[in-house]
Amino acid sequence: MREVYDLGDEVLIVATDRISAFDAVMANGIPDKGVILTQMSAFWFAQLADICPHHVISVADADVQARCEQPQPEIFGRTTVAKKATTIPVECVARGYITGSLFKQYRKEGGKILGLDLPDGLQDGDRLPEPIFTPATKADEGHDENISYASVVDQLGAETAAFLKSKTLEIYARAAHHAETCGIILADTKFEFGEHSDGILWIDEALTPDSSRYWPAETYAPGQAQPSYDKQFVRDYLETSGWDKNPPGPTLPDSVVLNTRAKYVEAFTRLTGRTF
Repeated sequence: MREVYDLGDEVLIVATDRISAFDAVMANGIPDKGVILTQMSAFWFAQLADICPHHVISVADADVQARCEQPQPEIFGRTTVAKKATTIPVECVARGYITGSLFKQYRKEGGKILGLDLPDGLQDGDRLPEPIFTPATKADEGHDENISYASVVDQLGAETAAFLKSKTLEIYARAAHHAETCGIILADTKFEFGEHSDGILWIDEALTPDSSRYWPAETYAPGQAQPSYDKQFVRDYLETSGWDKNPPGPTLPDSVVLNTRAKYVEAFTRLTGRTF
């Protein structure tokens, strides 16, 4: 969850420690979450810049401070100076494994969904024969909804749709390969792109646990829910807490907060090779 400040041709994107689940923001956050996500995104944008130009100008504290009228040390480490782009209203999702909302649709409707032709008999968490592009709507409220590639063509035109699909799958393939070398499976991830005078840019966040499903390879076992580097501890707690899933979200216990933070730190360390 981020705060965005308009600087004219640039924006400051400040990643907070707030955390949401089931479309509600929890009363307390996860310490250092915003720093971890900002630095992880910066790592991936730098690693994969040759595939697609991106919006990042800098995450350096000095560059952030230079754009603030007064000292703002509280936003250091968690802030991105970025080019301001007009967001293209499609979530660009790449999937190498079937799980989540796509698996629910597959189980209900079969393999020929959203213009796809998936094999019969897939289990939750199965690896797909090849990665697929499954775009989604960008919902202002509630959940995004999966749509077909043909819908993206109708909405954005064939050229832009083809660019988004190609870049999404290329970025995913490179990132998934890197993750495998770190003992992590990148099951799926979503990207956003924006229009800028420099062309279409890769924007928003890049391959963080908040925008991706990362699974530890050592415990991977299809046919069941996989342990993951995301909000699993938060969701598991909320399911048994008695909360009715209507905002506002409850206060998370210290154990849930600390375990969730540890998962974010572990993902960052394993994927970037850096200590946090």
